[in-house]
Amino acid sequence: MQKNMLVTPIVKWVGGKRQLLSEIMPLIPSNFTTYVEPFLGGGAVLFKLQPDSAIISDSNEELINVYKAVKDDPEGLILLLEEHEKNNSEPYFYNIRGLDRNSDYSSFSSIQRAARIIYLNKTCYNGLYRVNSAGQFNSPYGRYKNPNIVNALGIRAMSKYFNSNSVAIRACDYKESLRNLDEDAFVYLDPPYMPISSSASFTGYTEGGFGYDRQVELKNECDKLRNSGIRFLLSNSDCEVIRNLYKDYTISTVHAKRSVNSNASKRGEVNEVLISYGI
Repeated sequence: MQKNMLVTPIVKWVGGKRQLLSEIMPLIPSNFTTYVEPFLGGGAVLFKLQPDSAIISDSNEELINVYKAVKDDPEGLILLLEEHEKNNSEPYFYNIRGLDRNSDYSSFSSIQRAARIIYLNKTCYNGLYRVNSAGQFNSPYGRYKNPNIVNALGIRAMSKYFNSNSVAIRACDYKESLRNLDEDAFVYLDPPYMPISSSASFTGYTEGGFGYDRQVELKNECDKLRNSGIRFLLSNSDCEVIRNLYKDYTISTVHAKRSVNSNASKRGEVNEVLISYGI
């Protein structure tokens, strides 16, 4: 199927891979049956690849709801985003941000929730999706002059891609998407990175953290993939802990410029690693 250049990420997400596509894409084999991405985030790799068959998931239910809304009702989503764009201001932003503090938020439709998340993502400070311990969005207003809130062309193109192909969209723990895969599947793993210093940790886009124990758990899942003969590629921070965990795998270093971080001093070029098996 011919790739649609309009199918690109519609949200900005911590650790997004758009700038590393030139290094990641050549490592992805062409002869897989199903593409599997269990830490979807902004989906830069998925939308560049546009596979015919895919299983995509993320533990962030609000994010996955955005993709389901794009698939199921792109025009309804666009209409709501146009309303947000028309009303955008600092007081309006904080009013919309505060909706998840209200008891009736659970009664909002999936389209209303999706439009809210996209609007907040496009207008919050530095595009930093962040929630507090109660799971409530808490990034401040970004004061952008002309944020691209609606992006109707991108939403329609993404919806067409989802509906023209076999794409399963799931809100779940990553391990669930790794179960019962065909041997010829290909898995791309882009988990929350191992912090490279005590002050560099950022796990605020989900309510739970992803510390050392979960990194070890993920490595064990990669071992299961290898034992099943399933090829995979994994991104992570370039640090001794990760290199030691994956010392039996192929590791290459890439350079990324990170613009999304709660601490301005942590933005800029950093080393990351690509870890692979079978490719």
